[in-house]
Amino acid sequence: MSEEPLAGQVAIVTGAARGLGRGYALRLARLGADVVVADIDLDAAREFNEALTAPTVPDEIRALGRRSLGVQGDLRRREGAQALAQRTLDAFGRIDILVNNAGGAFSPVERSTASLMPDEDVDAMLDVNYRSALYCSQAVAPAMRAQRGGVIVNVSTMAALDASRTAGRLAPYAIAKTAVLQLTRYLAADLGPDGIRVNCIAPGSMLTERIRQQAAARGMQNEKETRRIPLRRFGEVEDCANVLEFLVTPLSGYVTGQCISVCGGQVLTPS
Repeated sequence: MSEEPLAGQVAIVTGAARGLGRGYALRLARLGADVVVADIDLDAAREFNEALTAPTVPDEIRALGRRSLGVQGDLRRREGAQALAQRTLDAFGRIDILVNNAGGAFSPVERSTASLMPDEDVDAMLDVNYRSALYCSQAVAPAMRAQRGGVIVNVSTMAALDASRTAGRLAPYAIAKTAVLQLTRYLAADLGPDGIRVNCIAPGSMLTERIRQQAAARGMQNEKETRRIPLRRFGEVEDCANVLEFLVTPLSGYVTGQCISVCGGQVLTPS
């Protein structure tokens, strides 16, 4: 395979101003793609003191010799997703890859079990995790159909595959990410005849800067949890980026509608 298998392609990564999304954006750039960095806050790395190699993530991508555009907007609303797709087409003329990474588990842990979760937490998690992926996928589909090809990669969570992984906590988040997983399958069936592949990554316990800083308060990333991971370590951003590379390159040319759990073996049941 070429060292730059994505040369000439244009990728959108949502939630890309920090964390896993930034890792995905930088990996796609290193593979040759021009990358649109989409986030509700393009300066989000500052919130958790994540060290960048340039002032912004788009600047980091340009330093790699790729074109990049930063688009700040609210992807929880359909008009935000449509604006993102249009700005990408106006700037680069095509959309080859969409990584629906925007999301997260932000609802309070103390009320995050299925029997307690309030409407506002359910709605918030569905908006940021599921609806953002739905709206962005629908926004890019016409352009991908017109060029008879494209790749969409959604980001779910291991908790969507096995509820026991979070001991019943984070139910609003896990339920929303389960919807993302099912969306992946339905999109794959719908868009496959147009040459568009749709797959999903389900990260496990990943050591992003945000998680490092919030882990203790949320009862995560501790020694007890490490012992439950067959590979005996937490995941790094590059672990997920490696799987993304497989899913967006010709290596996975006959793979669609699938979910790959990147969890060090924490989930050992079929997805």
